[in-house]
Amino acid sequence: AGGAQMVLHKMSEADVERIFRQPFTMIASDGGVISAASASIPHPRSFGNNARVLGVYVREKKLVGLEEAVRKMTSLPAGTFRLWDRGLLRPGMAADVVIFDEKTVGDRATFEQPKQYPAGFSFVIVNGQIVIESEKHTGAKPGQILRGRGAGK
Repeated sequence: AGGAQMVLHKMSEADVERIFRQPFTMIASDGGVISAASASIPHPRSFGNNARVLGVYVREKKLVGLEEAVRKMTSLPAGTFRLWDRGLLRPGMAADVVIFDEKTVGDRATFEQPKQYPAGFSFVIVNGQIVIESEKHTGAKPGQILRGRGAGK
């Protein structure tokens, strides 16, 4: 009647850190799009994946520099999936921009309370529209499904 979801605790932190350091490793979450008001209980990375990377693996553990982490979240996956109008700040590209404070960015989501928005994101702009302003959702939902070259319609 709607599928299933699981939260597993199987990953080794040492493996995560080793893999994260590799230049070909992209950063993403396999968590679905979930409303904070829904009854489902997601994995905390559904709400705080990239904020965790920036706060824990970049700022605290210093596994890679900030610029490399941002590349792993933006231009590397965009290029890999052939989303040629995404992933870089250049004329003619989609206006997707995140403005954050590298000193305060971090995830708040926990396994006990996974639906917590992250800290430190001043603005999130998607397709030219402000979605997050001063860490608050504006109600705008300008996102769209993106399919790379060769993906089914």
